[in-house]
Amino acid sequence: MYSMTGYGRADYSAEVDLTVEIKTVNNRYFDMNLKAPRVFLAFEDAVKKAVQAKFPRGHADVFVSFRDKRERPITVTTDTALAKAYVAAAKSLVEATGVREDVTAVTLLRLPEIVKTETEEGDNEVLLPILLSTVNQAMDKLCEMQKTEGEKLKQDMLSRVAVIEETVGKIALRAPQILAEHREKMLARMREILAGVTVDEGRLLTEAAVFADKCNVDEELTRLGSHIAQFREIVKGENVGKKLDFLVQEFNREANTICSKSNDGQTTEYALSLKCEIEKIREQVQNVQ
Repeated sequence: MYSMTGYGRADYSAEVDLTVEIKTVNNRYFDMNLKAPRVFLAFEDAVKKAVQAKFPRGHADVFVSFRDKRERPITVTTDTALAKAYVAAAKSLVEATGVREDVTAVTLLRLPEIVKTETEEGDNEVLLPILLSTVNQAMDKLCEMQKTEGEKLKQDMLSRVAVIEETVGKIALRAPQILAEHREKMLARMREILAGVTVDEGRLLTEAAVFADKCNVDEELTRLGSHIAQFREIVKGENVGKKLDFLVQEFNREANTICSKSNDGQTTEYALSLKCEIEKIREQVQNVQ
């Protein structure tokens, strides 16, 4: 089992320096945000597919930092028209002030916007395999953290499932006592009301049977037992968040039915305890991959 929360980082250093950091948090569906230099924006879909293949649920922030150390040709161009304009302006100053004219080519090269340099774009497609490899390494580190956190989540949820199982057992033991106690109370009331008249045992049994049918929770307890077994089996796998989410809904449905059928304070208390543990499990499941 893996948590949806984690952090991973990987570095690459050769012809380029590249660092990839991935941070994930819980989210019902998959979502990714890439923050990278402009040169990598064309690779966003490829990165998204790689990340989603590993993390089908959760929100991922991918940060890429980059320094290009590749040697690439530099083209130098000059703005001849602007240079001529500077020379003409210099001559006008000479004529107006009588100062000595000392304009040279070096002087012109130092003037603003005369010289323009352009670095030729390299083959940026070679960066894609480097990027994806580094992303995968970062995800491996992230997975290690998610697995550690996921194991903690699993142990916590299993401990709560054990409490649920124990409470289900208490409800199962309490059920026959409820019927017996109800029968005794009903018999005592009838004797008090009828004041010495013989109680119709058949009528008493009929009323007891109706009561037993209304508050019978055998089916709910059986289903809860099945859900508990399924839960313990599911948590052994990976990418089980959606399955557990659905199963916890079924847990809650059975607990609600037991509450609605309960005509006994002790059973109601047990059922509310069930709902409390189920809710705690539901909160933890939201963090499961």
